[in-house]
Amino acid sequence: MLGARRLLDATVILPTEEHFPDPYDHSQEALRRMVDRVAAAMRIDPSQLDVELFTSEYDVSRTLVPFFSGEGGAPGGLYFHTPEERQSIAMSAAELKDPMALVAVIAHEIGHVILLRPGRVRRDEPDMEPLNDLLTVFLGFGIFTANAAFRFSRYTTNETQGWSTRRLGYLSEPMLGYALARFAYERREQKPQWASFVKSNISPYMKRSLAWLTQSQQQRLLS
Repeated sequence: MLGARRLLDATVILPTEEHFPDPYDHSQEALRRMVDRVAAAMRIDPSQLDVELFTSEYDVSRTLVPFFSGEGGAPGGLYFHTPEERQSIAMSAAELKDPMALVAVIAHEIGHVILLRPGRVRRDEPDMEPLNDLLTVFLGFGIFTANAAFRFSRYTTNETQGWSTRRLGYLSEPMLGYALARFAYERREQKPQWASFVKSNISPYMKRSLAWLTQSQQQRLLS
């Protein structure tokens, strides 16, 4: 739908000062700057996007928005049209604590802006959300989508200690590993430099998938 050149010419966005030079202080102003940078990288005019924050499931139900970036509970982000037909995205205030996940959610919601343009994907398409996660990989934000997909953390207090996990997005770790490998393979990147930024829970899937894709191509050439 977008053409192969979008994938081949995409800049791989990294969690570095080169791509995110603005200071980040977890504020709404910092969120707006981050949205502007992600939108520009995805070829969307930032001035056409309204950005809001929500703090509870009550806020979500009040806006009657259809798209969820998380699984279960309150969503991480939302996309909707205002009555004036402006494009709007809303971020959960909880996501402001985690810049990596925040970029992933922003890219996902801006993906809706791209996919829901006339003649592309229907609003009620059953695979809309997984397709949207794949779009973020296609447009260079795969590191953020993959790294934010599954988070493991330990905690210790005066009374207790333990661990917790969190899922974000609609694709499994093996799927994301393959998607990143396919992205590299189509761009003829046998050893992509950006692979070092992929977290250890995704990296093995990516490496095995890239090796399989390369081997399959060699077998086709010999047959």
